[in-house]
Amino acid sequence: MMRWSFLILAFAVPAAAEDAAPVAEAPPRPVVSEIVASSGELAVSFIGTVAAKVEVDLGFPMGGTIAARPVELGDVVALDEVLARLDPEELDADMRAADAGIAVATAQRNSARDARDRARELVARGVGAQTRLDDAERALVAAEARLQQAEAAQARAADMRALATLKAPWDGVVTTIYQEPGASLSAGQPVLQLSGTAEREIVIDLSEADAAAARTGQEFVARLVANSAVSVRAILDRIDPVAERNTRTRRAHLILQAPPAAFRLGALANVTPVVGEKSSIVLPMGAVLDPDAAPAVWVVDRGKSSVRRVPVEIGVRFRDIVLVTSGVNPGDEVVTRGIHSLQDGQIVGPRITE
Repeated sequence: MMRWSFLILAFAVPAAAEDAAPVAEAPPRPVVSEIVASSGELAVSFIGTVAAKVEVDLGFPMGGTIAARPVELGDVVALDEVLARLDPEELDADMRAADAGIAVATAQRNSARDARDRARELVARGVGAQTRLDDAERALVAAEARLQQAEAAQARAADMRALATLKAPWDGVVTTIYQEPGASLSAGQPVLQLSGTAEREIVIDLSEADAAAARTGQEFVARLVANSAVSVRAILDRIDPVAERNTRTRRAHLILQAPPAAFRLGALANVTPVVGEKSSIVLPMGAVLDPDAAPAVWVVDRGKSSVRRVPVEIGVRFRDIVLVTSGVNPGDEVVTRGIHSLQDGQIVGPRITE
């Protein structure tokens, strides 16, 4: 009988999966955030130039030759101060002719009155004709009309003589000189430009978006570029309706409120919008979820190391800055980056500043 031998091989069996080493969990993601604080100003500024609210080109209403111009460029002048004079020779001749016209018309009126009185006396005595009296009365009326015409011509000549002296219509500064003494002018041709100093403004250029966000009456604070310690309040008065052709910006005019003397015409100033409420919070627009419908922000609770979605109310916007009027408080930590990848209650890591 044949016998068979069997060889039994043993194979090593791997350890159970539950005996494998545990996988380390990823740490919570850090967040880019900022600790908010109340502020009276938006973190956005514009560079503007101090200018006069009223600027006007001044000239003479008649033609002539400039005899004198006692002011120069940059001179500060007071109300009714003489700025320029025309050569008065021709105007003086017109005045003399007007005076002579008055003398002639007065003599003619007196003669016509005497003739009327004689004719009236003769009619009363019954030795004169009524028609002659009527003619004398008509002649007197015509003579009186000629006298009134001469008086009007004299008044006009006097006015023109007075207008030959150009005077300052208000306190101001001579900002442009167009004509020198000896120059011949036509009627209305400007001699110089006068900028009023009673009211000053700052002009700034706004983009279309900034112009749409700005509101008439909004308050700004202006600081001199040369000396930031010198500041003054400014109120937005108006925005030009037509954009600049090349830059497509709109010029805004901010009226300075009792400006100090340091705000001279032509000085550069840094202009910042004022919030108006000291308890308001200023945030970057990128920190606000759904700003046009249901605005909200992510606030970090460091006690739980988690974030929660907090509804907020927003106010003034300028560029990428927004004013939060309610919902967050000074000292809150608000996430400013990566806001669309967070979930309510999510655990987050340490704070990172930009």
